[in-house]
Amino acid sequence: MKQVVAHAQAFVGVPELPPDKSIAHRAAMISAISDGVSRIVNYPSSADPQSTLSCLRQLGVSVTFEETGDDGGIMVVQGVGLRGLKAPSRQLDCGNSGTTMRLLSGILAGQGFESKLVGDDSLSSRPMERIAEPLRRLGASVSTTDGHAPIVIGGGKLHGVHFETPVRSAQVKSAILLAGLYADGETSVTEAAPTRDHTERMLGLSVIQIGGQRVINVQPIKRIPSRTWTVPSDFSAAAFFIVAATVLENAKSIMMGVGLNPTRSALLDVLKAMGAKIGISNERERGGEPIADLQIESAALSGVVIDEALIPNLIDELPILAVAATQAEGRTLVRGAGDLRNKESDRIDAVCVNLRALGASVEEFDDGFAITGPTKLTGTTVSSYHDHRIAMSMGVAGLIASGETTVENSECVAISFPGFWDELEKMSIV
Repeated sequence: MKQVVAHAQAFVGVPELPPDKSIAHRAAMISAISDGVSRIVNYPSSADPQSTLSCLRQLGVSVTFEETGDDGGIMVVQGVGLRGLKAPSRQLDCGNSGTTMRLLSGILAGQGFESKLVGDDSLSSRPMERIAEPLRRLGASVSTTDGHAPIVIGGGKLHGVHFETPVRSAQVKSAILLAGLYADGETSVTEAAPTRDHTERMLGLSVIQIGGQRVINVQPIKRIPSRTWTVPSDFSAAAFFIVAATVLENAKSIMMGVGLNPTRSALLDVLKAMGAKIGISNERERGGEPIADLQIESAALSGVVIDEALIPNLIDELPILAVAATQAEGRTLVRGAGDLRNKESDRIDAVCVNLRALGASVEEFDDGFAITGPTKLTGTTVSSYHDHRIAMSMGVAGLIASGETTVENSECVAISFPGFWDELEKMSIV
C-alpha cells in the first residue's frame, strides 16, 4: 500500500490516539499469571499487543471481552497463577513484537515445559542473546538461533542473581524481573541509566537510587493478585501529532489522557528546549501511571545537542524528532543511539536516507545523526522500510514538504497505530 500525503496549510484538532502498547503488553502478561479475574480497560487493537494475546491463549489463558455498550469493551483475563501456564501445542508466534518475545521469555523461563518463540523476518533479525544470557544465569535453559529468534526456552529451577544491564533496554530489564518472580532468592537489576519503568511500577517492586544508578529488586512470590488495569493513550503515538502541531504553521492540537511516565516522555523536554509551546493540564494518575492532557501550537524551533543520558527515554521518538530538526534553526545532534539500528529497521539509516530524499541536510554516524535546518522539504517517494515509526515520521514530513509525498508500504502503521493515516488526514487542512 502507498499513502500519499499533501502539504498542509494548517493542522488543527483532537486526534484519537491508540492505547499505550508498552503498558498493555505488561498488563496482559501480569494478568495472565495472576490469581483470579483481571480486567483491562482500553486494550489496543494494534498488531503487537494482539500478538501477546495470541501467545497467552496458546499457553492456556482465557481472554475474552465484555461489551460496555459504547464503541469498545473491557478485556477479561482469567489468570492461571504463576505456575498455571500450559505447554503450547505449537510454536509461539510473536509477529513483529519484540516486547512480546522478550518479556514472555522471562515468564517462560520459570515454567516446567519447553516453548519455542518465533517472529516475522524483521523480529527474527533483532538481537536476542541480550535476554538469553541473563536468563541462563538465572538457571533457565535458553537457546537462540545465531543470537536471534527462534528462541527455545526449556525453563528450569531458577535462582536469584544480581545483573548489571550492559545495554540500556527496558525489555531486557523486564525479562529478568519477570523471571525473578520464579527464582529461589532475590533477583536484582542495576541499570546505569533509567529505562522505561512500567514493569517495576506494575509489579510494585522495590527501586533504590544509588548515585546515578537504579537498582530494582524482585523477591520470589507465591501469587499475584488480580486487578483492573486502565491503559492510557500512547505517548509514542502522540509524539507524531505533537511534532506536526509544533512545526506546521496555523497549527493547534489538544491530546487527552496521554501517558506521561517520565521514563517515556523525554521528547517533551527536548522539544521545550528547542522552543516548542507545550501546555500540560489536568495531571492525574491512573493505574500507577501519570497522565495528562496536552495543548500544542505552532512554534519556531532551534537546534539542540541531545544529552546521551536522555536517549533510553527518547529512543522510539528519535525518528519523529529528526523530522522536527529539519525545521529547527541550527544543528541538532543525536549520538549514543546505536540501538536504533536494531529496531524494526535500521532506523538511523532509514531516517537519513528518507530525509535526504526530501531535501534535508543530514549527517549519519554509527550511533546517531546530525541535522542542520531549517530546510524547505520537497515531496517525493520515501520508504517505510516496513517500520511503523518510520512510516508515521515520513507522514508528518509529508505535511511539511511542498507538493505530495508518497510513503511506500504504509500499511505497517497497523503494528502500533491502525488509525494513523485517518487521524492525520482529519487534522490536515491542505
